[in-house]
Amino acid sequence: MSEKPPVSKESSGEDPVPDDVWERFVRDSELDIRTSAPKEPSARARMVTDRLRKEREAAAAAGPRRRTGRRGGKDKSRPAEPEGWRTGPAWQEMNGRAARRRRMWGVLGVFVTAGVLMVALNPSRALSVVTGGDGSDDTAAAPLPAETAAPTGAPPSFDPDRPTLKEPFRGSPAVQYADGAAGIELPDATALGGFSKERVAAALAATRTLLIESNLSPATLRGERPEAALALIDPLDKEILDDVDTGLVKPDKDHDPLTLFSRFDPKKVRLVGDVVKTRGRMTVDKGPDGGVVVHADYTFVYPVVKAAPGSTEVARTIVRRVLDIEVADPSVVQSTPGKLWIARRDVDTGNSRCDIDNGFLNPEFADDTPSGPSPSGSAVDPYDRSRSLDADRSGACGTVTRT
Repeated sequence: MSEKPPVSKESSGEDPVPDDVWERFVRDSELDIRTSAPKEPSARARMVTDRLRKEREAAAAAGPRRRTGRRGGKDKSRPAEPEGWRTGPAWQEMNGRAARRRRMWGVLGVFVTAGVLMVALNPSRALSVVTGGDGSDDTAAAPLPAETAAPTGAPPSFDPDRPTLKEPFRGSPAVQYADGAAGIELPDATALGGFSKERVAAALAATRTLLIESNLSPATLRGERPEAALALIDPLDKEILDDVDTGLVKPDKDHDPLTLFSRFDPKKVRLVGDVVKTRGRMTVDKGPDGGVVVHADYTFVYPVVKAAPGSTEVARTIVRRVLDIEVADPSVVQSTPGKLWIARRDVDTGNSRCDIDNGFLNPEFADDTPSGPSPSGSAVDPYDRSRSLDADRSGACGTVTRT
């Protein structure tokens, strides 16, 4: 191929192709031949080709695959490939998972920190959240057991949250008190002095009814005349009846119906809801002349708002009442069977102006403009049932440490 072709006899004797052109033609021809010539496949290529041919033959012999109900399944006819840097998870994906994991732990840490702070600062609210309550003390505080003896001190301080229309006892020890008449529990009756067990039980029940009609009856609380309570008093106890009658008609400092009844002026305030909280105890002892004396010591907590439409500020008035009720033996002392003599009636009120003698409890509200004389008495805790009402009988107006 590289030899120069012979000169034709018919040529004129002059070489028609120069030597350098002929050499370039020879080089280009040899390069084209090497490029286009078939090459023998390598051993690896032959192995891959043979494997693919066998797979196609096996697939053809097995026939067409049947479709199953599962979607997105792997093609099991393809051989499994080892996991490596081509088939394994991308490094970017792995880094993304780590980042998401770090963010998740960060958010969890924030919630844990917030929970610790809530428990430390507001245990009752934290408990209401855990138990699914609405955050009120009403649901978080467990009811107290019945009071069977005089307490040794004041109840502990509660969460200082202010009361609301929905939760009028929030922030008060009264949240653990019983509701209304349920808080007036009777002791077991036994024969005492000249009274049988049945007569003692009747005296206790009558005293309970007097407390209910005097301090829990809606009509009495609205300022109406407490006829049901008055009917329980012995008609022969004229001193008490005359004093009460005068106080109900024309109250003044010497004739105050609040010594026996809890009353609010419906033109000024109204009760929030229909629950009054009650806490106290009742005992019975042998009385003079063959009768019995029932001793009652109870605290009543009244949540109220102003009577003006749209009023929302809730105030609480606390009334502690101590009564000694005598039930005489008619065969020994002149008395009316089944009726009650009131031998003692002491009362202590919290959050009720003591410079107004209008026959009603007069609660003060935070938005009231201060008026009246400045308090001159000592500060007291109206929820402290360990305090004797005989301790301070000066009559001076004092202040309360909480309501």
